[in-house]
Amino acid sequence: MRYGDGGGVGPQQRARREKVRQQAARMFADGISAPQITARLEISTKSAYPWRRAWQAGGEQALASRGAPGPDPVLSQAQVQKLISKREQGPAAAGWDEDQRWTLARLRTLIGRMFHITVSIPTVWQTLRRAGYTPQQLIHRAIERDEPAIEHFKRYQWPAVKESRAGWARGSASPTNPASR
Repeated sequence: MRYGDGGGVGPQQRARREKVRQQAARMFADGISAPQITARLEISTKSAYPWRRAWQAGGEQALASRGAPGPDPVLSQAQVQKLISKREQGPAAAGWDEDQRWTLARLRTLIGRMFHITVSIPTVWQTLRRAGYTPQQLIHRAIERDEPAIEHFKRYQWPAVKESRAGWARGSASPTNPASR
């Protein structure tokens, strides 16, 4: 199914899509055709026609969400909340004193300690994603970095370098193309 803003996989996006399907069910009940619904709700016709068939067979309940796709989560919602609160205390509170970074491997170990469950790294990632977390990477910058010199280069020198195309000619690599002669 296509949505005007691309859809999404989070709980908020699923709730929004649920509302769109409910609107479509009400429109079907009002006698509005599938092509008109696609234009009003910004959905594809490949979604509207199956929705109409499902609505005719089972009413508005047939268009209700079936929940998140995929297998059931390994951790319950209460366990996820406990994990998130422990995560927010920081790695030092959980016993990692070397550095203050959470990694998926550390979170996997923390889940094992807290709930006596062995999960895979992808399961940890999916749990965090469902809780609303996004991947983060640290940016390591050298201490010797000269910010004013970098800004000067970007502002004054780089445009001149970028613009100069000495010896550059637009053409084709084909030997039969007149532009390459």
